[in-house]
Amino acid sequence: MALGGLFDLDALNESISINESKMAEPGFWDNQSKAQKLIDETNQLKAKSESYQDLKNQLDDISVAVELLEEGPDAEVQGELEDNLAKLKKDLQQYRLTLLLNEPYDANNAILEIHPGAGGTESQDWGSMLLRMYTRWAEQHDFTVETLDYQAGEVAGISSVTILISGHNAYGYLRSEKGVHRLVRISPFDSAGRRHTSFASVDVLPELDDSVNVEINPADLKVDVYRASGAGGQHVNKTSSAVRITHEPTGIVVASQAQRSQLQNRQTAMNMLKAKLYEREEEKKAKQKAAIEGEQLDIGWGSQIRSYVFHPYTMVKDHRTNYETGNGQAVMDGDLDPFINAYLQYQLEQANPD
Repeated sequence: MALGGLFDLDALNESISINESKMAEPGFWDNQSKAQKLIDETNQLKAKSESYQDLKNQLDDISVAVELLEEGPDAEVQGELEDNLAKLKKDLQQYRLTLLLNEPYDANNAILEIHPGAGGTESQDWGSMLLRMYTRWAEQHDFTVETLDYQAGEVAGISSVTILISGHNAYGYLRSEKGVHRLVRISPFDSAGRRHTSFASVDVLPELDDSVNVEINPADLKVDVYRASGAGGQHVNKTSSAVRITHEPTGIVVASQAQRSQLQNRQTAMNMLKAKLYEREEEKKAKQKAAIEGEQLDIGWGSQIRSYVFHPYTMVKDHRTNYETGNGQAVMDGDLDPFINAYLQYQLEQANPD
């Protein structure tokens, strides 16, 4: 088994070498913020390289055990071999996921938005199901979830929601979720028990720090304040502390009602706007290069990245990678890692077709 063949190890080591050369240059510490960022990035790359070496050592130990068993049966060696194989499989899967997270902001927290498509209560209920799915996934990875903005549906579900998922590599994992998600089921809101199809779009943005410069002209902003509402919780109060900001040149609208004060909500909303404007510029560059990646599609037929079918059979299928599972309930309970793994592997294959 050639572990190096599974990953772009040469590119990883080359990145470490380039960074170390930059760190050795005179004046490296002139900009301490920039220097620290490069050091952190290099340490993360080295951690990946060290993890690879650990996997290689595990594989060497397994090879020795196999050779011993070829000489004759040994219950103790057999037991150790089985334990080591199980550990290697688990560590290998985790390493593969980590190594595939090589985009500039993969290590960042993730801002995730859910917007139900046309269909009223059906789609709004689907939006709340997706919110529960992502919340469960985050909890299983010991990430924290904060609701930044919550707009309840008229009858059930949500009309829109924005959450912040905080944890190392949160954005790297969740960027695979951006797109339109389609649900097929027997509607609990249809007295005739008919099958319905619903759509919801999911947008995922990295939370950006001050090292990313996005120019925003205050004159371009329309700021509205309103009373917090929605899902409730300790931070929702009766004062007009919620903030909605409209960036008039682009029409981008962001809102925050999670914080106690209007000032805090304004800062949170500005951070969200910064992320959206940055994403918009990156998509513009990508289109100019004819590499349209992460383009937001219409919320409707033919544009979905994943289908969740619960009638007349059960199947969840990703239309980019073709990964599918018949255990739809597990997916709705947050079991998204197989889909994330398949998508990251798919991206690696697209980038390295040979």
